[in-house]
Amino acid sequence: MPVKPVPEGYHTVTPYLTVADLPALLEYVQAAFGATLAEQTADAEGKIRHAEFIIGDSRVMAGQARAEWPARPAALYLYVPDTDATYQAAMRAGGTSLMEPADQFYGDRNAGVQDPQGNYWWIATRFEDLTPEELARRSAEHMK
Repeated sequence: MPVKPVPEGYHTVTPYLTVADLPALLEYVQAAFGATLAEQTADAEGKIRHAEFIIGDSRVMAGQARAEWPARPAALYLYVPDTDATYQAAMRAGGTSLMEPADQFYGDRNAGVQDPQGNYWWIATRFEDLTPEELARRSAEHMK
């Protein structure tokens, strides 16, 4: 049986976060977004160097920053069943508000949180499906 080019449980694009404190990130995403830890690897000293966690149906990879791979913040867009509840959980877990929950012209209820490692998490729930024409009209109106 041939090996699949994309492993089971992964998507074609997999976000990879490089952070200053990987154990702290793992604690945060579990408390804020209900992430489940899928795997982790440690170095000879027992420090976690790489981990993968799952939020909903998506896997995210994360690595511990080091001299050759410095920490760099990322921005992720996270669809959830309830923006407001997830935003509150993310704040309780130690996040900093970027934007309180609000309905947007493009059909998502959206909020933003910065995690303690500097990553931005845009939290959204779709409340209205729009045709491309309606989205273009609303976008033009919004940009006025």
